[in-house]
Amino acid sequence: MSEDQDNLTPEEREKRDKEARAKEIVEQAALPYKWSQELGEVEVIVPVPKGTRARDLAVTMTTKKLSVALKGKEPIMAGDLCKDIKVDDSTWTIQDNEAVLFHLEKLNNQAWWENVLKHHPNIDTTKIEPENSKLSDLDGETRGMVEKMMFDNQQKQMGKPTSDELKKMETLKKFQDQHPELDFSQAKIS
Repeated sequence: MSEDQDNLTPEEREKRDKEARAKEIVEQAALPYKWSQELGEVEVIVPVPKGTRARDLAVTMTTKKLSVALKGKEPIMAGDLCKDIKVDDSTWTIQDNEAVLFHLEKLNNQAWWENVLKHHPNIDTTKIEPENSKLSDLDGETRGMVEKMMFDNQQKQMGKPTSDELKKMETLKKFQDQHPELDFSQAKIS
C-alpha cells in the first residue's frame, strides 16, 4: 500500500477502490475475449464468426505465447502470456462454432494472473475472492487431514473427545484388557 493510500479515510479508500474496479471492468470488457481463472487454470473464450470450424483457425499455444486467428487474417488475439503454462495439459476447442475455448493449465498453480497477455490491462489480484474448495478436489493425504480436523472440531463443539483422545482411550482399554491384574481406577491419563 502506498503512503498516499495510508493517509486516506476509509470512505476515500472505498471510493478509490470502486473507481479502480470500475476502470478494470471497462478495460476487461474491451478485450477481444473473456477470461476467468482458478488457482491452477485459466479459461479464455474468444468469439469467432458463427460457423467457424477448427480447420478455419490458426492457433498457436506455447509455454509463453498464445494466438488465435482466422487463417489468412490478422490475429484476434496474440501475444506473450503473463505467466507460463503447461502446454501438454492445456487444450483448445471450438464451442458451438462461434467461440474458441482455451483451457490453460498454469505452470505455477499457486499464483493469480493479472492478465492473460502481458500487453493487456491488469486486474487487481488482491481483490480476487477464490471459490471454496471441495473436499473431492484435494489429494488423499490433504483430504484425510481436513476431514480429521473437521471431525475433531465437531467433537470439541459437542464436548466429546477428539480423534487423538479416542485413540489414546482405545489404546488404554486394550492395555487394560491385556493386564486385568493391574488397577487403573486411580490413574490420571493425560
